[in-house]
Amino acid sequence: MADDARRRGFELERRVFELDSKCSGLRMEKHDDDYLQNASTILDKLKNYYRHGAESSSLPKLLQDYTQVVLDVTFYEENQLVDQEFPEDSSPFRIQQLLQDLTEPELLAGRLVPAQDVQTVLGVELLECLYWRRGALLYMYCHTLHQRKQWIKKNKTTFLKYLQEGVRYLMRMLQVRNSVKLSDGVVFHDSTTASFLSEGIFSDTHLLAMMYVGELCFWAVKYEDMDPEAPPERREERIHFRDVGTQVLHKYVLVCEGPLQGQGWSTDNAKEILSVLQ
Repeated sequence: MADDARRRGFELERRVFELDSKCSGLRMEKHDDDYLQNASTILDKLKNYYRHGAESSSLPKLLQDYTQVVLDVTFYEENQLVDQEFPEDSSPFRIQQLLQDLTEPELLAGRLVPAQDVQTVLGVELLECLYWRRGALLYMYCHTLHQRKQWIKKNKTTFLKYLQEGVRYLMRMLQVRNSVKLSDGVVFHDSTTASFLSEGIFSDTHLLAMMYVGELCFWAVKYEDMDPEAPPERREERIHFRDVGTQVLHKYVLVCEGPLQGQGWSTDNAKEILSVLQ
């Protein structure tokens, strides 16, 4: 057991120092970036901890700190891609690498602390953020590709794969927290808050994720419908996209025109998409 604990600690230690090397290289490009600065501060704390010897009981906290570093470093790299408007030649590789980097904390948590579920190890907010960042990255990329008609004609299967993955990550983000069940035994002093929680909406990011899901589903249905020779399994995926997009956007519209009415959340695009999906 002690050997297993040391092995798990060593694996995370190795990853910390590898990420520290990467972060140092990126800071040479932009030394005053706030996210890289925050990542560097946490990495210094982690390196100092390992120099004094880490105990296996500290693994969940170490994994949480490591996850925050991953989120900060990849955010800097994502911003580079967005600023460069997703270069056609290098974006597929760079996005795949970012998706792998943002998946790694979840995999490490499952491997290094097998006695606990990943949500318990990382915490709800970090796990939600990992799913959100992967889904939002694919949404932004697909939004750019959607405007490159010639690229889509040549790479429709790849585009649909990105759409499917984006929907999957965002739906998992929306499902991390179980929606609050309202009952006679629970008293809410704010009925608006109660409505949000009962619908599984805990932040503006959850609402934005719902709109992103709707748009991704809309693009998927649009480009599947343009392919009359799509095989049966593709047609099944199209129906899935219709169902998911319709369900999520209905909830979005109900919330924005109900508890959030007058708060600046537009439903025009959501309603337009719903008219097509239905």
